[in-house]
Amino acid sequence: MTISMYQALIPVSIRALNNLTNILEKGAAYAETKKIDPNVLINSRLSPDMFPLSKQVQIASDIVNRGAARLAGIEPPKFEDNETTFGQLIDRIQKTISHLNTFKPEQIDGSEEREITLQMRDNTLSFQGMPFLLYFVLPNLYFHVTTAYDILRHCGVELGKGDFLGQP
Repeated sequence: MTISMYQALIPVSIRALNNLTNILEKGAAYAETKKIDPNVLINSRLSPDMFPLSKQVQIASDIVNRGAARLAGIEPPKFEDNETTFGQLIDRIQKTISHLNTFKPEQIDGSEEREITLQMRDNTLSFQGMPFLLYFVLPNLYFHVTTAYDILRHCGVELGKGDFLGQP
């Protein structure tokens, strides 16, 4: 049995983003219950040199939006990165999931050897499709979802492994 590029990206990403939505909802509820300004949580970070929660969510969204588009050979959508509330971050995730749901398997399957070039700040990265998916897109998605989870957990939000993994 084989797994397709589409199966490895789209359903997996949607599940991770749905779990991130649930994590953010718990963060919002925690702020309300504890009478904490939500901005405190949204701007929290684990270390002074790390991005805050809001940027972790934005990057998780961007990495799968851009990754799917590049594998499909289309222009990725552009989001403004201006979310400042839990509701706005959750809306962004829902827009990302809606975008991912527009892809058909035939758009992404067969992209294993597609050349993908990314211009980074200081250099250019080049991949074939499968390494791009397995060694760049998915690890980045999980890193930023995990970091968002960790920020909220560190702030006291009652989260557990089940929140990160979600329901099968």
